[in-house]
Amino acid sequence: MGSKNKLKRFKDNEAFKNVVQPSREEVLDNFSLKGKWHTFFNNKNPVVLELGCGKGEYSVSLAEKYPEKNFIGIDIKGARFWRGAKTAIENNLENVAFLRTQIELIDHCFAAGEVSEIWITFPDPQIKYKRTKHRLVTRPFLEKYQQLLNSDGLVHLKTDSEFLHGYLLGLLHEGNHEVLYANHDIYNSSSPPEEATGIQTFYENQYLEVNKAITYVQFRTNY
Repeated sequence: MGSKNKLKRFKDNEAFKNVVQPSREEVLDNFSLKGKWHTFFNNKNPVVLELGCGKGEYSVSLAEKYPEKNFIGIDIKGARFWRGAKTAIENNLENVAFLRTQIELIDHCFAAGEVSEIWITFPDPQIKYKRTKHRLVTRPFLEKYQQLLNSDGLVHLKTDSEFLHGYLLGLLHEGNHEVLYANHDIYNSSSPPEEATGIQTFYENQYLEVNKAITYVQFRTNY
């Protein structure tokens, strides 16, 4: 993407009513929307996060499919989720927003129990050992998720990485977390949850065209 295109998208994001772009200092110093996201959406519907939302297509599709919930796509790269934010505005979707921040700071952005679900869709598996801390399903991240989730809160991991799928299952079993569903090839399983297969990203479709297995885990944390 050219620098001019990026600059245009950054400027567009500043004007989009569905984009929130706090500075790191604002996030760390009593972030104004923490515990108050219902005021942003002007309702008290459940709040669902998508971490590392990329272009935002999954967040937008979830918002279209589940109008009774509020969705927030989170990514540090605003030029990417510009597409999702623009699509949401064009389609008059009021139940989806985008937050530009680092995922490791989400406990500063949301209050305890403020979130009902977390989606992690096709994240970088960070396979190299020295990158372990950056995997979005390490123990420290799971602890953050539990802090934000309400008592019935769910986490979903959907990925094409067998490595990350297995790594997460190992952590969940080790920690006695509640695994509600797990399958290493959801499109070739007998009865996958509808929420696991009802939405497909652009890259997911590409994976399926070459018969690459898509894995899915749905769980509750238990620390």
